[in-house]
Amino acid sequence: MRLRLSLIQVLAYSLSLVLLSSLCGAEIYQWRDKQGNLHFGDKPPADAKAETVKVKINTYDSVEIIDDGKEEDQNKEKKPSKQVVMYSTQWCSVCRKAKRYFRENNIPFQEYDVEETEKGRRDYIAMNGNGVPIIMIGKKRMNGFSPSYFEAIYYKK
Repeated sequence: MRLRLSLIQVLAYSLSLVLLSSLCGAEIYQWRDKQGNLHFGDKPPADAKAETVKVKINTYDSVEIIDDGKEEDQNKEKKPSKQVVMYSTQWCSVCRKAKRYFRENNIPFQEYDVEETEKGRRDYIAMNGNGVPIIMIGKKRMNGFSPSYFEAIYYKK
């Protein structure tokens, strides 16, 4: 009997390994085999170059709005065309939900992966991020995603 795992099962298993190892103080390594497949384990392979996985990012499970405290110029017309920037990861289901919402509602946005892009990683650290998604709507910050909270900020008159 051959065992076949879906991508979600592999990611869930990998994430659980990472989380459990952090509790035990062990390190997790990642490497690619000769066919280009990504592997995770608690011991680096002898025949491949491995990198240590550093995991600190969580998914926000509730929404938090953070205002920078600066009042916008009252003379400027407030438009629903505020710049939207999202800091995300590939594995985050809430991030995928937000992207789907933006696309379905024709809301332009810029996305930075905090694990894969230098700018995403740098901005995430500068914002003291501890979860994804982080969505910037103009100067306001939303940790997590909810359509109703997003609309209240984005379409605010």
